[in-house]
This record gives sequence, structure tokens and C-alpha cells, in this order.
Amino acid sequence: MVRVLLSLLVGLLVGAVIGLYLGWFQFPVQFVNSPAASLAERFQDDYVVMIASGYLKDGDLGGAVDRLRILGVANIPAYVQEVTERYISNSRDARDIGYLVALAEGLGRLTPIMQPYRQVAPGQ
Repeated sequence: MVRVLLSLLVGLLVGAVIGLYLGWFQFPVQFVNSPAASLAERFQDDYVVMIASGYLKDGDLGGAVDRLRILGVANIPAYVQEVTERYISNSRDARDIGYLVALAEGLGRLTPIMQPYRQVAPGQ
């Protein structure tokens, strides 16, 4: 029994050493600065939602447009409209849709499908 446990312990130790050597020295992770435009559509949409959330908090439309430029989209207002309508069509989170609708409205791209999600300011 001692011989089996000792063999198991030596095998685990040798395996861990080989694994650490291969992972850290022979084949280390190489980080590449990829542009945001190369992100998958899902992650680009998440980024647009984050920007829309920030826009709703601070009201800085120019800053939101500047932050969206890194996605490499030619027509930012049309792209925000497209993302918003896709979120509505796919029944995504209502809070995210509200953020996107506020940004689309700020960019002058409010469409009839967005109207139910529009946030009306008090006094309007």
C-alpha cells in the first residue's frame, strides 16, 4: 500500500512539474492587442450596451460616439439603431433595451419599434 501511494505521489509531482514547464516556459501565453472591431458580434453588442448605459448616466453624446468609433463602424447612428432593434426582436433584457433606445434617440434614430421602451423625462 505504501508503494502504491508513493508511486502515485511521485507521478503527480512529475506530472505537475512537466505541466508547469510546458505551460510557463515552452508554450507561454502570448497576448495580442486585437482591435475592438475583431470582437464577435455578441461582445460588440455588449460594448454598445455599456456605452449606452454610460450615455444615460452622463448625457455626453459626443463622448458616446467617440467611444463607439473604436468598433470601426462607418455609420454609428445606424449601427446603434440596428443593435437596438436586434435586442428588441430577440427579447433581450428590458433594461439593456432601455439604454440602447435612449442612445438611439439621442442620435436621432428613434423608430416605431423602440417607442414602447422610450424613457420619458419628467415634465414631458
